[in-house]
Amino acid sequence: MPHIALNPDEYGIRSLFRFRPGTALPLNGLVEVLLCGPSTLTRGERELIAAYVSSLNQCTYCYSSHSAYAAAQLPGGMAQVQQVCAHAAGAEVSDKMKALLEIASAVQESGLKVTSEHVAAAREAGATDIEIHDSVLIAAAFCMYNRYVDGLGTIASDDPELYAARAERIVEDGYLKFLADSQVSNP
Repeated sequence: MPHIALNPDEYGIRSLFRFRPGTALPLNGLVEVLLCGPSTLTRGERELIAAYVSSLNQCTYCYSSHSAYAAAQLPGGMAQVQQVCAHAAGAEVSDKMKALLEIASAVQESGLKVTSEHVAAAREAGATDIEIHDSVLIAAAFCMYNRYVDGLGTIASDDPELYAARAERIVEDGYLKFLADSQVSNP
């Protein structure tokens, strides 16, 4: 049950954007850059990091959303996302992704948990400095998003079709166009 007066017909962060529209553009702008902007990591890989961190934080809404978004963009679909979230080290992803997911997991615990050994392992697996940077920032940002969504007790739908339908729009249009189409004004 939400801790503040939110629209019961909207879920998760979307209800918070409607409640406080001034937060919508900057928060969506950050996620647009991190998950949709130019990168040597695919959009699916970046969404996978977001889903993984959200699963570690047990944030139902963000996990459900970003799992659907990742699944829509990864060759292994939802099975691959679930495999990573259940056991990243044994998942069928590249060694580079395993190393970046290990860094994301450390960030989820505390930024101070990221070690030079984590970074060296990622580099050895072929990760660039920007991929390491972006993995850390995605993980840190999703810790914030997860705590924002759960800290205010937002509602999460348990209908996977809702998340799958949104995934189609996110994949096609990204976060900023989706925000504009959602009619959340930004005063």
